[in-house]
Amino acid sequence: MNYNCSIKWINSFQKFGIKLGLDRVKYILDELGNPHENYKIIHVGGSNGKGSVCNIIASILNESDYKVGIYTSPHLHDIKERIIVNNQIISNDEFANITQKIKPIIEKMKASREVPTYFEILTAISFQYFKEKKVDYAILEVGLGGKYDATNIVTPVISVITNVSLEHQNILGKNITQIAKQKGGIIKESTPIFTAAKNKSLEIIKKIANEKNAPIYIISNKNWIRLENTLEFQEFRITGLLKEYRVKTKLLGNYQGENITLAIKVLEYFQNHGIKINEDYIQQGIKKTINPGRMEIVNYDPIILLDGAHNPKGVKLLVETLKNDFKYNKLIFILGILKDKDIKSMMPSIISISDYIITTQSNNDRAIESVELEKIIKKMNNKIKLISKNKIQDAIKHAIKITNNNDLICITGSLYTVAEARGYLKKIEKY
Repeated sequence: MNYNCSIKWINSFQKFGIKLGLDRVKYILDELGNPHENYKIIHVGGSNGKGSVCNIIASILNESDYKVGIYTSPHLHDIKERIIVNNQIISNDEFANITQKIKPIIEKMKASREVPTYFEILTAISFQYFKEKKVDYAILEVGLGGKYDATNIVTPVISVITNVSLEHQNILGKNITQIAKQKGGIIKESTPIFTAAKNKSLEIIKKIANEKNAPIYIISNKNWIRLENTLEFQEFRITGLLKEYRVKTKLLGNYQGENITLAIKVLEYFQNHGIKINEDYIQQGIKKTINPGRMEIVNYDPIILLDGAHNPKGVKLLVETLKNDFKYNKLIFILGILKDKDIKSMMPSIISISDYIITTQSNNDRAIESVELEKIIKKMNNKIKLISKNKIQDAIKHAIKITNNNDLICITGSLYTVAEARGYLKKIEKY
């Protein structure tokens, strides 16, 4: 099986959609000899900030000369972006070879009508790859929820829950209590849990941790403060478990202070347990961390900002960052959102600061049609300047046409929207 055939085969499983549960992935991993039992695992769940925390931790461990695998989702441009070892994406040949190993197992499952999902297959590929690369650590981002997510088959050395907000309510639960229980499902017996959850969700996570005899470390807003910010970097003062740090990061947004604090405290826990990680590694790891498609500036005249905010909390953080950290005359939003998102809760904060909104849609079956999104926004505010462009590249062309150099274009609503926009912007001269 060559690479193109392996991709075609894996993509054929997307039609089976989302099926939560651990039985299918457990079967695959058993057949492979349980590759995930060959390295230490850090398991990262939560609603927002998971990708940043995964990348920061990985970067610091890389600086500390550990071999580190990282498995995140979704990808922006290439499925292989989900599976990385020491900053190197899995190669075409490696991906195809592991797919070839897994395919007979999956075909046997299909014959018994226990068809695994696209995500479950990718999860198994990543676990097998990390074994073959002999990583010291694997950092796993939860795909959806926690308790029944395919990644929750693992026994980690540390669990992380960034925060909890309303999301995927059609799957995870209608209220914050139900969603927090799903997120808290990654907490394992006697395994340390680090979290930035607050209020009711924190109480639920504390309760689960207590039931599992899991030591809990809680990150609060008092643990960090931003000292300086520009469009190129931010500097924070972080109060860790062991000491205080001043760190610089390319990641934008005041909320990154919380993500950095989580990562630092996780690494300090390792320090306390004999793992060699010093302050220089922490400083350099944070400074080198990037997270494409999340608060990413891809053009300066005018500023074009990409952010994958796709739930009310993420949008709120984006809007706060635009208000506090950027200067501009006009603010133009290009919005493409998936139809299963809480669109009505996402829109008020965007409408409140926008001068112009262009609705669009990604090439994804779950994307709400741009004209339908336009109608929703009009019902909420019929005075807002608004236009619909079906294709993302047409939305970008229109936005550039109506902006001056001191304006700002923000492309958001979904990582699928951001990915298509980023791919197009790479091709045009302004990028």
